[in-house]
Amino acid sequence: MTSSEPVVDDARPVLLVLADSLAYYGPEGGLPADHPRIWPNLVAHELGWDVELVARIGWTCRDMWWALTQDPRVWASVPRAGAVVFATGGMDSLPSPLPTALREQIRYLRPPQVRRVVRAGYQWLQPRLSPLGRPVALPPRLSVEYLENARGALEYMRPELPVIGTLPSVHDCEAYGRVHAGRPGAVEAVTRWAEEKDVPLVDLADAVREDIFSGEANPDGIHWGWRGHERVAEAMLATLRKTGVDSSVSVDGRPLRHAGDGGE
Repeated sequence: MTSSEPVVDDARPVLLVLADSLAYYGPEGGLPADHPRIWPNLVAHELGWDVELVARIGWTCRDMWWALTQDPRVWASVPRAGAVVFATGGMDSLPSPLPTALREQIRYLRPPQVRRVVRAGYQWLQPRLSPLGRPVALPPRLSVEYLENARGALEYMRPELPVIGTLPSVHDCEAYGRVHAGRPGAVEAVTRWAEEKDVPLVDLADAVREDIFSGEANPDGIHWGWRGHERVAEAMLATLRKTGVDSSVSVDGRPLRHAGDGGE
């Protein structure tokens, strides 16, 4: 018996999205990665692509970089990617008067009684200290450093691969004191980086501002409703198309066979 590499038919491009929870939370909470109404799937459906959504609540640009370098699902997606979206940065710009490392380590505390007390204390202090507006979860210069590390790594592997960046969303979140003083600095730094490296940007705030303050978004004041996801998908599609992506061609340049086409 001889073995051979499997033949992949209709090798559709992949939309690789590295994101925080804004990519998969809806008006009532978190959703599975294949939910048809979250924006990555709206975009991919319109393009006729597959999706690889790699995301987690609270992720910053640093976590995005770690995912790119450490997650084998990302490694498997890069060769098939038609485009990569860096959809982190919103968390970076939120006020974090208590150390981010403290928040991330609470889950590891033992015994459980101690963990519950520390978490309750953190949750009590966070909204009361957030009006200070600083420090933010990740300073803009570090956000940009991780974005550029990720972009540079992808450019090394796939020089022709389109990379799309994002500007932070807006929020009306009580847990952050309804304060977002770190956003202007983040916007300035990311915009400067994007201009220098020729990275197209989607401004999430422009897309979701109306939704966040409409009463139809998630009651937590930070995650979007369905209209927000639709508006982000529209903005992302418009930006992707400006880069020249072609939904009728596979990664290796062959025309795609769609359902109903005859085989060879």
